[in-house]
Amino acid sequence: MSTKKPRICYTKPSITELEVAYAADAAANGWGDRCYDYIVRFEDGFRKHLAVNHAIATSSCTGAMHMGLAALGIGPGDQVILADTNWIATAAPLVHLGATPVFVDILADSWCIDPADAERHITPKTKAIIATHIYGNLCDMERLLDIGRRHGIPIIEDAAEAIGSVWHDRRAGSMGLFGTFSFHGTKTLTTGEGGMFVTSDADLFERVLTLSNHGRARGQIKQFWPDEVGFKYKMSNIQAALGCGQLERIEGLIARKREILASYAGKLAACHGISLNPEEAGTVNGAWMPTAVFDRDMGITREMLRQAFSEADIDARVFFHPLSSLPMFAEKRGNRNAWDIPERAINLPSYHDMTDEEIGRVTDVILGLIESHAGEPILAKSA
Repeated sequence: MSTKKPRICYTKPSITELEVAYAADAAANGWGDRCYDYIVRFEDGFRKHLAVNHAIATSSCTGAMHMGLAALGIGPGDQVILADTNWIATAAPLVHLGATPVFVDILADSWCIDPADAERHITPKTKAIIATHIYGNLCDMERLLDIGRRHGIPIIEDAAEAIGSVWHDRRAGSMGLFGTFSFHGTKTLTTGEGGMFVTSDADLFERVLTLSNHGRARGQIKQFWPDEVGFKYKMSNIQAALGCGQLERIEGLIARKREILASYAGKLAACHGISLNPEEAGTVNGAWMPTAVFDRDMGITREMLRQAFSEADIDARVFFHPLSSLPMFAEKRGNRNAWDIPERAINLPSYHDMTDEEIGRVTDVILGLIESHAGEPILAKSA
Protein backbone atom coordinates (compact mmCIF):
# COMPACT_ATOMS: atom_id res chain seq x y z
CA MET A 1 0.00 0.00 0.00
CA SER A 2 1.41 3.38 -1.04
CA THR A 3 2.26 5.84 1.70
CA LYS A 4 3.07 8.68 -0.69
CA LYS A 5 1.81 11.97 0.64
CA PRO A 6 -0.36 14.18 -1.58
CA ARG A 7 1.28 16.92 -3.61
CA ILE A 8 1.34 20.35 -1.99
CA CYS A 9 0.26 23.11 -4.39
CA TYR A 10 1.86 26.53 -4.00
CA THR A 11 -1.54 28.21 -3.93
CA LYS A 12 -5.22 27.71 -4.69
CA PRO A 13 -8.33 29.74 -3.85
CA SER A 14 -10.64 29.40 -0.88
CA ILE A 15 -14.13 29.00 -2.34
CA THR A 16 -17.17 28.33 -0.14
CA GLU A 17 -20.90 27.83 -0.67
CA LEU A 18 -21.32 31.61 -0.39
CA GLU A 19 -19.30 32.31 -3.56
CA VAL A 20 -20.93 29.40 -5.38
CA ALA A 21 -24.41 30.70 -4.52
CA TYR A 22 -23.62 34.22 -5.70
CA ALA A 23 -22.05 32.95 -8.94
CA ALA A 24 -25.02 30.66 -9.58
CA ASP A 25 -27.42 33.57 -9.04
CA ALA A 26 -25.43 35.73 -11.46
CA ALA A 27 -25.43 32.92 -14.04
CA ALA A 28 -29.16 32.32 -13.68
CA ASN A 29 -30.45 35.87 -13.20
CA GLY A 30 -27.70 38.37 -13.93
CA TRP A 31 -28.71 39.38 -17.40
CA GLY A 32 -30.63 42.21 -19.05
CA ASP A 33 -31.22 45.01 -16.59
CA ARG A 34 -29.32 43.04 -13.91
CA CYS A 35 -26.18 42.42 -15.95
CA TYR A 36 -24.12 44.87 -13.87
CA ASP A 37 -25.64 44.22 -10.43
CA TYR A 38 -22.79 42.22 -8.96
CA ILE A 39 -20.17 44.38 -10.68
CA VAL A 40 -21.53 47.55 -9.08
CA ARG A 41 -21.83 45.78 -5.74
CA PHE A 42 -18.26 44.47 -5.92
CA GLU A 43 -16.83 47.84 -6.93
CA ASP A 44 -18.66 49.60 -4.11
CA GLY A 45 -17.59 47.05 -1.52
CA PHE A 46 -13.97 47.12 -2.61
CA ARG A 47 -13.94 50.92 -2.67
CA LYS A 48 -15.18 50.99 0.92
CA HIS A 49 -12.69 48.31 1.99
CA LEU A 50 -9.80 50.45 0.73
CA ALA A 51 -11.32 53.78 1.83
CA VAL A 52 -10.97 55.30 -1.65
CA ASN A 53 -13.54 57.26 -3.63
CA HIS A 54 -13.69 55.26 -6.86
CA ALA A 55 -13.20 51.71 -8.11
CA ILE A 56 -13.58 50.11 -11.54
CA ALA A 57 -13.64 46.32 -11.86
CA THR A 58 -11.49 45.04 -14.72
CA SER A 59 -10.63 41.81 -16.48
CA SER A 60 -7.11 41.88 -15.02
CA CYS A 61 -4.68 43.97 -13.02
CA THR A 62 -2.73 44.43 -16.24
CA GLY A 63 -5.78 45.99 -17.88
CA ALA A 64 -6.29 48.29 -14.91
CA MET A 65 -2.67 49.43 -15.15
CA HIS A 66 -2.91 49.89 -18.93
CA MET A 67 -5.95 52.14 -18.65
CA GLY A 68 -4.55 54.14 -15.75
CA LEU A 69 -1.31 54.85 -17.58
CA ALA A 70 -3.18 55.70 -20.79
CA ALA A 71 -5.45 58.07 -18.85
CA LEU A 72 -2.34 59.95 -17.70
CA GLY A 73 -1.39 60.44 -21.34
CA ILE A 74 1.75 58.33 -21.07
CA GLY A 75 3.08 57.40 -24.50
CA PRO A 76 6.05 57.46 -26.89
CA GLY A 77 9.06 59.37 -25.57
CA ASP A 78 7.93 59.09 -21.94
CA GLN A 79 9.73 57.18 -19.20
CA VAL A 80 8.23 55.42 -16.19
CA ILE A 81 10.38 54.19 -13.31
CA LEU A 82 9.69 50.82 -11.69
CA ALA A 83 11.56 48.14 -9.79
CA ASP A 84 13.55 45.61 -11.77
CA THR A 85 11.92 42.98 -9.54
CA ASN A 86 8.44 42.72 -11.03
CA TRP A 87 6.27 40.42 -13.03
CA ILE A 88 6.21 41.51 -16.67
CA ALA A 89 2.54 42.51 -16.34
CA THR A 90 3.67 45.76 -14.72
CA ALA A 91 5.96 46.70 -17.60
CA ALA A 92 3.92 45.37 -20.52
CA PRO A 93 1.36 48.23 -20.57
CA LEU A 94 4.22 50.72 -20.82
CA VAL A 95 5.59 48.92 -23.84
CA HIS A 96 2.13 48.76 -25.42
CA LEU A 97 1.77 52.52 -24.95
CA GLY A 98 5.16 53.16 -26.53
CA ALA A 99 6.72 54.44 -23.31
CA THR A 100 10.07 53.30 -21.89
CA PRO A 101 10.22 51.36 -18.62
CA VAL A 102 13.22 52.40 -16.52
CA PHE A 103 14.25 49.56 -14.20
CA VAL A 104 15.83 50.44 -10.85
CA ASP A 105 17.10 48.33 -7.98
CA ILE A 106 15.23 47.01 -4.96
CA LEU A 107 15.92 47.23 -1.25
CA ALA A 108 17.63 44.20 0.26
CA ASP A 109 15.14 43.86 3.12
CA SER A 110 11.71 44.52 1.57
CA TRP A 111 12.52 43.45 -2.03
CA CYS A 112 10.54 46.53 -3.13
CA ILE A 113 11.68 49.53 -5.18
CA ASP A 114 14.63 51.48 -3.76
CA PRO A 115 13.35 55.09 -3.41
CA ALA A 116 16.85 56.58 -3.61
CA ASP A 117 17.64 54.69 -6.80
CA ALA A 118 14.28 55.70 -8.23
CA GLU A 119 15.00 59.36 -7.54
CA ARG A 120 18.44 59.07 -9.15
CA HIS A 121 16.81 57.95 -12.39
CA ILE A 122 14.34 60.84 -12.71
CA THR A 123 14.76 62.84 -15.91
CA PRO A 124 12.63 65.45 -17.71
CA LYS A 125 11.05 62.48 -19.54
CA THR A 126 9.90 60.76 -16.33
CA LYS A 127 6.11 60.73 -16.15
CA ALA A 128 5.48 58.39 -13.21
CA ILE A 129 6.99 56.00 -10.65
CA ILE A 130 5.32 52.63 -10.09
CA ALA A 131 5.55 51.24 -6.56
CA THR A 132 5.02 47.47 -6.63
CA HIS A 133 4.22 45.91 -3.25
CA ILE A 134 5.92 42.63 -4.08
CA TYR A 135 4.54 39.44 -2.49
CA GLY A 136 2.54 41.61 -0.05
CA ASN A 137 5.63 43.47 1.19
CA LEU A 138 5.19 47.23 1.35
CA CYS A 139 7.15 49.86 -0.54
CA ASP A 140 8.38 52.83 1.49
CA MET A 141 5.41 54.98 0.57
CA GLU A 142 6.43 57.91 2.76
CA ARG A 143 9.67 58.37 0.84
CA LEU A 144 8.11 57.67 -2.55
CA LEU A 145 5.24 60.10 -2.05
CA ASP A 146 7.70 62.74 -0.91
CA ILE A 147 9.76 62.18 -4.05
CA GLY A 148 6.62 62.44 -6.13
CA ARG A 149 5.61 65.74 -4.51
CA ARG A 150 9.06 67.28 -4.88
CA HIS A 151 9.41 66.35 -8.54
CA GLY A 152 5.77 66.69 -9.57
CA ILE A 153 5.60 63.03 -10.59
CA PRO A 154 2.62 60.78 -9.78
CA ILE A 155 3.22 57.66 -7.70
CA ILE A 156 1.26 54.66 -8.92
CA GLU A 157 0.71 51.59 -6.75
CA ASP A 158 0.85 48.12 -8.22
CA ALA A 159 -0.95 46.38 -5.37
CA ALA A 160 -1.68 43.20 -7.33
CA GLU A 161 -0.22 41.10 -4.54
CA ALA A 162 -0.94 43.33 -1.57
CA ILE A 163 -4.55 42.91 -0.54
CA GLY A 164 -4.43 43.04 3.25
CA SER A 165 -1.19 45.04 3.45
CA VAL A 166 -1.40 48.30 5.40
CA TRP A 167 1.05 51.23 5.55
CA HIS A 168 0.50 53.22 8.75
CA ASP A 169 -3.31 52.86 8.72
CA ARG A 170 -3.62 53.25 4.94
CA ARG A 171 -4.26 50.20 2.80
CA ALA A 172 -1.91 49.33 -0.03
CA GLY A 173 -3.28 50.71 -3.28
CA SER A 174 -5.01 53.68 -1.66
CA MET A 175 -2.07 56.08 -1.34
CA GLY A 176 -0.84 56.77 -4.87
CA LEU A 177 -2.63 58.66 -7.62
CA PHE A 178 -4.14 55.33 -8.54
CA GLY A 179 -3.74 51.71 -7.54
CA THR A 180 -4.30 48.39 -9.28
CA PHE A 181 -5.20 44.95 -7.90
CA SER A 182 -5.24 41.39 -9.19
CA PHE A 183 -7.92 38.80 -8.47
CA HIS A 184 -6.19 35.97 -10.33
CA GLY A 185 -6.88 32.49 -8.99
CA THR A 186 -3.61 32.59 -7.05
CA LYS A 187 -4.47 35.74 -5.10
CA THR A 188 -5.81 36.19 -1.57
CA LEU A 189 -9.13 37.38 -3.00
CA THR A 190 -10.04 35.83 -6.33
CA THR A 191 -12.57 36.13 -9.14
CA GLY A 192 -10.70 33.55 -11.24
CA GLU A 193 -9.27 36.24 -13.47
CA GLY A 194 -9.87 39.91 -12.82
CA GLY A 195 -8.60 43.11 -11.33
CA MET A 196 -9.53 46.55 -10.01
CA PHE A 197 -8.54 50.13 -10.74
CA VAL A 198 -8.90 52.44 -7.72
CA THR A 199 -8.39 56.16 -7.21
CA SER A 200 -9.66 59.09 -5.19
CA ASP A 201 -9.07 61.51 -8.09
CA ALA A 202 -12.47 62.30 -9.64
CA ASP A 203 -11.11 63.49 -12.99
CA LEU A 204 -8.85 60.48 -13.41
CA PHE A 205 -11.74 58.19 -12.52
CA GLU A 206 -13.95 59.70 -15.23
CA ARG A 207 -11.14 59.40 -17.76
CA VAL A 208 -10.55 55.72 -17.00
CA LEU A 209 -14.29 55.04 -16.87
CA THR A 210 -14.60 56.37 -20.42
CA LEU A 211 -11.58 54.41 -21.62
CA SER A 212 -12.92 51.24 -19.99
CA ASN A 213 -16.13 51.39 -22.04
CA HIS A 214 -14.64 51.55 -25.55
CA GLY A 215 -14.28 55.31 -25.22
CA ARG A 216 -17.95 55.94 -24.50
CA ALA A 217 -18.38 58.67 -21.89
CA ARG A 218 -21.17 58.01 -19.41
CA GLY A 219 -22.62 61.45 -20.15
CA GLN A 220 -22.96 60.66 -23.86
CA ILE A 221 -26.69 60.42 -24.75
CA LYS A 222 -26.22 58.87 -28.20
CA GLN A 223 -26.43 55.09 -28.16
CA PHE A 224 -23.31 53.20 -29.24
CA TRP A 225 -21.41 56.45 -29.75
CA PRO A 226 -17.76 56.30 -28.67
CA ASP A 227 -16.01 59.65 -28.42
CA GLU A 228 -12.59 58.00 -28.81
CA VAL A 229 -10.96 54.60 -29.17
CA GLY A 230 -10.92 53.02 -25.74
CA PHE A 231 -10.40 49.58 -24.21
CA LYS A 232 -12.40 46.49 -23.35
CA TYR A 233 -11.15 45.39 -19.95
CA LYS A 234 -14.47 44.70 -18.26
CA MET A 235 -15.11 42.12 -15.58
CA SER A 236 -18.09 39.82 -16.05
CA ASN A 237 -21.05 39.83 -13.67
CA ILE A 238 -20.37 36.20 -12.75
CA GLN A 239 -16.77 36.97 -11.82
CA ALA A 240 -17.91 39.94 -9.75
CA ALA A 241 -20.39 37.67 -7.96
CA LEU A 242 -17.48 35.49 -6.86
CA GLY A 243 -15.70 38.66 -5.76
CA CYS A 244 -18.66 39.76 -3.67
CA GLY A 245 -18.58 36.50 -1.77
CA GLN A 246 -14.82 36.74 -1.29
CA LEU A 247 -15.11 40.34 -0.13
CA GLU A 248 -17.54 39.32 2.60
CA ARG A 249 -14.83 36.94 3.84
CA ILE A 250 -11.86 39.21 3.20
CA GLU A 251 -10.75 39.70 6.79
CA GLY A 252 -10.68 35.96 7.38
CA LEU A 253 -8.84 35.34 4.11
CA ILE A 254 -6.17 37.89 5.02
CA ALA A 255 -5.90 36.59 8.58
CA ARG A 256 -5.30 33.06 7.35
CA LYS A 257 -2.53 34.20 5.00
CA ARG A 258 -0.87 35.98 7.89
CA GLU A 259 -1.21 32.90 10.09
CA ILE A 260 0.58 30.77 7.48
CA LEU A 261 3.47 33.24 7.22
CA ALA A 262 3.69 33.34 11.03
CA SER A 263 3.75 29.55 11.14
CA TYR A 264 6.64 29.43 8.68
CA ALA A 265 8.47 32.05 10.73
CA GLY A 266 7.97 30.05 13.91
CA LYS A 267 9.17 26.78 12.41
CA LEU A 268 12.27 28.43 10.92
CA ALA A 269 13.00 30.78 13.83
CA ALA A 270 16.01 28.84 15.08
CA CYS A 271 17.54 28.65 11.61
CA HIS A 272 19.72 31.71 11.13
CA GLY A 273 20.40 33.06 7.67
CA ILE A 274 16.85 32.93 6.29
CA SER A 275 14.78 36.08 5.78
CA LEU A 276 11.01 35.92 5.32
CA ASN A 277 8.58 38.65 4.30
CA PRO A 278 9.24 41.63 6.59
CA GLU A 279 6.75 43.63 8.61
CA GLU A 280 8.05 47.02 9.71
CA ALA A 281 6.66 48.80 12.76
CA GLY A 282 3.36 50.48 11.98
CA THR A 283 2.65 48.26 8.98
CA VAL A 284 0.75 45.06 8.23
CA ASN A 285 2.01 42.56 5.68
CA GLY A 286 -0.88 40.89 3.85
CA ALA A 287 1.43 37.86 3.43
CA TRP A 288 0.18 36.88 0.00
CA MET A 289 3.26 34.86 -0.87
CA PRO A 290 5.60 33.74 1.94
CA THR A 291 9.11 33.88 0.55
CA ALA A 292 12.40 32.64 1.96
CA VAL A 293 15.63 34.43 1.03
CA PHE A 294 18.85 32.68 2.08
CA ASP A 295 22.00 34.54 3.06
CA ARG A 296 24.57 34.24 0.31
CA ASP A 297 27.20 32.69 2.60
CA MET A 298 24.87 29.71 3.22
CA GLY A 299 25.50 28.53 -0.32
CA ILE A 300 21.84 27.59 -0.87
CA THR A 301 20.82 28.33 -4.47
CA ARG A 302 17.55 28.56 -6.35
CA GLU A 303 18.28 25.40 -8.31
CA MET A 304 19.07 23.46 -5.13
CA LEU A 305 15.78 24.63 -3.66
CA ARG A 306 13.80 23.79 -6.80
CA GLN A 307 15.22 20.29 -6.92
CA ALA A 308 14.63 19.62 -3.21
CA PHE A 309 11.01 20.74 -3.36
CA SER A 310 10.40 18.83 -6.58
CA GLU A 311 11.70 15.63 -5.00
CA ALA A 312 9.35 16.20 -2.05
CA ASP A 313 6.39 16.72 -4.45
CA ILE A 314 5.91 20.30 -3.27
CA ASP A 315 5.12 23.06 -5.76
CA ALA A 316 7.36 25.97 -4.73
CA ARG A 317 7.80 29.02 -7.02
CA VAL A 318 10.97 30.84 -7.99
CA PHE A 319 11.46 34.47 -7.00
CA PHE A 320 10.77 36.84 -9.92
CA HIS A 321 13.63 37.14 -12.37
CA PRO A 322 14.76 40.76 -12.87
CA LEU A 323 12.89 42.22 -15.83
CA SER A 324 16.17 43.48 -17.25
CA SER A 325 17.34 39.87 -17.52
CA LEU A 326 14.55 39.04 -19.99
CA PRO A 327 15.35 38.93 -23.72
CA MET A 328 13.08 41.85 -24.64
CA PHE A 329 14.89 44.33 -22.38
CA ALA A 330 18.45 45.60 -21.99
CA GLU A 331 20.43 44.09 -19.12
CA LYS A 332 20.96 46.19 -16.00
CA ARG A 333 23.25 44.11 -13.83
CA GLY A 334 23.94 47.23 -11.83
CA ASN A 335 20.62 46.51 -10.11
CA ARG A 336 22.54 44.29 -7.74
CA ASN A 337 19.81 43.22 -5.34
CA ALA A 338 17.30 42.55 -8.11
CA TRP A 339 19.80 40.27 -9.85
CA ASP A 340 21.23 38.65 -6.73
CA ILE A 341 18.22 37.82 -4.52
CA PRO A 342 16.37 35.57 -7.02
CA GLU A 343 19.42 33.30 -7.14
CA ARG A 344 18.97 32.34 -3.47
CA ALA A 345 15.23 32.60 -2.81
CA ILE A 346 12.04 30.58 -3.15
CA ASN A 347 8.28 31.27 -2.80
CA LEU A 348 6.62 28.90 -0.33
CA PRO A 349 3.17 27.30 -0.63
CA SER A 350 0.49 29.28 1.17
CA TYR A 351 -3.04 28.27 0.20
CA HIS A 352 -5.67 29.00 2.82
CA ASP A 353 -6.48 25.38 3.67
CA MET A 354 -2.88 24.35 4.36
CA THR A 355 -2.55 22.22 7.46
CA ASP A 356 0.18 22.54 10.05
CA GLU A 357 1.48 19.17 8.88
CA GLU A 358 1.79 20.46 5.32
CA ILE A 359 3.58 23.59 6.46
CA GLY A 360 5.91 21.29 8.38
CA ARG A 361 6.59 19.28 5.22
CA VAL A 362 7.65 22.50 3.51
CA THR A 363 9.97 23.61 6.30
CA ASP A 364 11.41 20.10 6.60
CA VAL A 365 12.61 20.39 3.01
CA ILE A 366 14.39 23.64 3.86
CA LEU A 367 15.92 22.27 7.03
CA GLY A 368 16.97 19.04 5.33
CA LEU A 369 18.65 20.97 2.54
CA ILE A 370 20.54 23.15 4.98
CA GLU A 371 21.65 20.14 7.00
CA SER A 372 22.84 18.21 3.97
CA HIS A 373 24.68 21.25 2.69
CA ALA A 374 26.22 22.17 6.05
CA GLY A 375 26.91 18.60 7.11
CA GLU A 376 25.35 19.04 10.56
CA PRO A 377 21.80 19.16 12.01
CA ILE A 378 20.14 22.57 12.40
CA LEU A 379 17.13 21.76 14.56
CA ALA A 380 14.51 19.09 15.01
CA LYS A 381 12.21 18.53 12.03
CA SER A 382 8.44 18.24 12.19
CA ALA A 383 6.98 15.08 13.61
